[in-house]
Amino acid sequence: MNKKIILGSASPRRRELLSQIGIEFTVRVSEKEEVYHSETPEEIVKELALMKAKNIAEEIKADTVIIGADTVVVLDQKILGKPEDEEDAFRMLKSLQGRPHEVYTGVAVLSRDREKGRLVRSHAVKTAVYVHEMTDDEIRSYIATGEPADKAGGYGIQGAFAKYIDRIDGDYYNVVGLPVSYVYQTLKEIGAL
Repeated sequence: MNKKIILGSASPRRRELLSQIGIEFTVRVSEKEEVYHSETPEEIVKELALMKAKNIAEEIKADTVIIGADTVVVLDQKILGKPEDEEDAFRMLKSLQGRPHEVYTGVAVLSRDREKGRLVRSHAVKTAVYVHEMTDDEIRSYIATGEPADKAGGYGIQGAFAKYIDRIDGDYYNVVGLPVSYVYQTLKEIGAL
């Protein structure tokens, strides 16, 4: 039985990825503040993804499946958020080059029936990313593209930064912002497709 699927995320990349695999969905974004209490990156993204899905579930009365997701970039056990400005982006990108870092995406899938929301799945995916050495001019040139501004860690693997990626260990789509195979298989398992 197909249920209406809602993506609880404002990310254009997540929308593109779900569309790419043929999922029909609508987008709804919660305006509630997200404050986490977990301490490890894996648990933080799971908590935030679940919080996003639950916030949307509270507003919906119909039978739906809600997908919440959150992605963080981690270097030396420290979470790198979105850069505050160009100098912050430069600092982040300089720190990532020549060594591995991790990207974690938490995904929560809630099946909402008329009575209540019910957690179906909560999961985190980790991908290791290796970035080639970059000159300061290369970093500044990449920052000038504007891509780093709204991306955790200051880069988008799917854009102009692709030429600096040495390799990844894990799910590429996880680094873009949503492990689509995991999402698809979960939706299939719960009968949402």
